[in-house]
Amino acid sequence: MKQGNGETILLVDDDEAQRKLGKSILTTLGYKTETAESGEKALDFLRERTFDLVLLDMVMEPGMDGLDTYQNILTIQPDQKVIIVSGYSETDRIKKALELGVRSYVKKPYRLGEIVTAIQEVLAG
Repeated sequence: MKQGNGETILLVDDDEAQRKLGKSILTTLGYKTETAESGEKALDFLRERTFDLVLLDMVMEPGMDGLDTYQNILTIQPDQKVIIVSGYSETDRIKKALELGVRSYVKKPYRLGEIVTAIQEVLAG
């Protein structure tokens, strides 16, 4: 089932269970995965190093949501590839993130085939 070749992914989600599940899935697929529990933490990571991809939760409490985090990511690493994930339907904020350059939107809960396809397409592009 391995898909990745050691590409680095930063998984940003305020829910600990989602971070653990996501990291487990991504690691099994062959990706080197770090996690951050907030947009602010993700920005700290991205100031220090680069990632091939950021999987970014849209709704995070408290603090910055996915759109605010993405807008800040653009100031640090303008070419960063990002996939938005959300347990909610596509909202105006998700649409705005896509307009600003987010590469893809994947609905939670993660469906293995869907997340694999999105990651492969974004990393290839």
